[in-house]
Amino acid sequence: MGIEIERKFLVDHEKWQQLIKPQGKAYKQGYLLNDEKRTVRVRVADDVAYITLKGSTTGISRSEFEYTIPVNEGEEILKNMATSFIEKMRYNIDYAGNVWEVDVFTGDNQGLIVAEIELKHENQEFEKPEWVKNEVSDDHRYLNACLSVNPFKNWA
Repeated sequence: MGIEIERKFLVDHEKWQQLIKPQGKAYKQGYLLNDEKRTVRVRVADDVAYITLKGSTTGISRSEFEYTIPVNEGEEILKNMATSFIEKMRYNIDYAGNVWEVDVFTGDNQGLIVAEIELKHENQEFEKPEWVKNEVSDDHRYLNACLSVNPFKNWA
């Protein structure tokens, strides 16, 4: 079984803007199933598409299965079957031996920047970059699936 262990953090916008970054990649994700126990999403990023199945979260871990699918099929699924969406630019930043995935959201989630680090085990130690702020791993509002139905623009 595939297991995803990740921690999420908010990003300091000012420090992020000053950072020299690699080229980002545009992502569009649509959700076919989205409830507390499981999600099924399709993601299209440039010339690649994936279907991903995720189980419920326990701590910072959850089951995850991801499969490459043809891009034209991914686009067709997004267009005809997805019920909610998010769009973002993703930047992969190498820092202190780890890769940080930084998502700069667009559309209804404009203004939100979240950094994620995937870990080998829940107690793994790591060094945070200076542009990483408060941890939001336990706040389900920051899950992409939740952002697709309750976007950042609607938060009080």
